[in-house]
Amino acid sequence: MKSLADGLPPEIAHQIHPDWRKNEAAYWAVRDQLLARHEGQWVGFADGVVVASGTRPVVVFHAAHQAAEHPYVICVGREDEPYRMRRANFSYDTTYPGEALPVRSMIVDDFMAWGPSFGPGGVL
Repeated sequence: MKSLADGLPPEIAHQIHPDWRKNEAAYWAVRDQLLARHEGQWVGFADGVVVASGTRPVVVFHAAHQAAEHPYVICVGREDEPYRMRRANFSYDTTYPGEALPVRSMIVDDFMAWGPSFGPGGVL
């Protein structure tokens, strides 16, 4: 299996810790065994074992980093599906199913582009 780090620009890829690469390779060596118990779950994998698991990627990410220094975090069985985690501080809609979505407001300056239901300075 090709490493995720191999798809990064070289100036970024060289910053990946060797232990992370080791944990990634070890995950792929036992991935088929993990499917039975963890398919569809996020796991943190380090030193040959699952150090954290669950359905919420951010929670698993933090738990895995508390349990090991350079864990490989992935959703078992969905490795080819893109997923982005980001760090930002703003309010979230915790009623949204799955991971909470950010709540944002915006001021509409060009209200004609939005139609007659919005006026100048309207908030969506």
